[in-house]
Amino acid sequence: MSKATTDIQPLATDFIALVQQHYQTTDFIPLHAPCIGQPEKLKLNACIDSTFVSSVGQFVTDFEQQFIDYTQARHAVAVVNGTMGLFLALKTVGVESNDLVITQSLTFVATPNAIKMLNADPLFLDVDKSSYGLSADCLQTFLNERTHQQNGQCVHTETGRRVSACVPMHTLGFSVEIERIVKLCKQHNLKLVEDAAESLGSFYQGKHTGTFGDIGVFSFNGNKIITTGGGGMLVTNNTEYAERAKHLSTTAKVPHAWLFEHDEIAYNLRMPNLNAALGVAQFEQLEVFLTEKKALATCYTQFVEHNQNAKSAGLLILQNVHHGDANFWLNGFIFDHQTQRDAFLAQTNQAGIQTRPLWTPMHQLAIYQDAIRTELPHTEWLAERIVNIPSGVKCH
Repeated sequence: MSKATTDIQPLATDFIALVQQHYQTTDFIPLHAPCIGQPEKLKLNACIDSTFVSSVGQFVTDFEQQFIDYTQARHAVAVVNGTMGLFLALKTVGVESNDLVITQSLTFVATPNAIKMLNADPLFLDVDKSSYGLSADCLQTFLNERTHQQNGQCVHTETGRRVSACVPMHTLGFSVEIERIVKLCKQHNLKLVEDAAESLGSFYQGKHTGTFGDIGVFSFNGNKIITTGGGGMLVTNNTEYAERAKHLSTTAKVPHAWLFEHDEIAYNLRMPNLNAALGVAQFEQLEVFLTEKKALATCYTQFVEHNQNAKSAGLLILQNVHHGDANFWLNGFIFDHQTQRDAFLAQTNQAGIQTRPLWTPMHQLAIYQDAIRTELPHTEWLAERIVNIPSGVKCH
């Protein structure tokens, strides 16, 4: 047994006991499982009984309205998943082939993949150590020093390629310094698409994430704060963008009572009514989920602050920053170095407590190793040290 393993073992033992006590089980405890019960079954049965189970139905309309009411965005468009939601958002705001799109390397692979689907390329900037998302300071430096304006467009000086958009992600539900990023994008003629996949229920200075930019995109994968099985949602205050996104997501069908006329090549990306029925029932419980998740975050914070083994290991916990009010979708610890992280991952998973590291940074994947990027010290530092810990709510 290595020294790192023995050093971290008392902390891991205390943490395992804490999690088992919280979830009141010694069985396998997942990172974030959905809570699906009788309310969801009733809505699903109603959807089945209606026979409208595909991309048209009242539950799709109701789910979109729930988002409008909650986020205070003017429009919402339900789609099949978050990845295709990002793709659709980028296409809607005008990203084209050979463009560069600024984003962060510390993200899930869906973010750059959506850019590549448009034959554009991601351009990776560093993240803040405090928000874990795209650094406004790095964005400002990059735009001022490595781009210029030409005919009202932002151009990457080194390559001469257009930089058409910026996609910050609210990592793990923690908001980036979004107001600064909005200002920088406006100053440099960039469209702003917020990757809000993980941040339903997160606010920045009282305003919901995803509603600051041109379009925001949410995800409802099975491990998200609410789930539709698979699904996503675009929100925007721009009526033209909303109409364009909805048109492109419904095979560009020209509205008509019975004729099938399509006015451009488009996509079949609308959320099925069956998935939306699940989403409507889940959304009705969102405040309960948020309350329980914040209580769990407080529990973990107290553990880090008061547990002697946590103090000895120099353990830190992910926290709210930048005047944000996070949803605490996934809680996480920050270890002093990678060997501690790896030892903790091994011991907790062997005990049936699912923990995981952050994603491998995109620039370290073979598929994106040649992407244009700046220096990424914070990205690499965080990726080596963060461990996500069980964050699901207890189903009653």
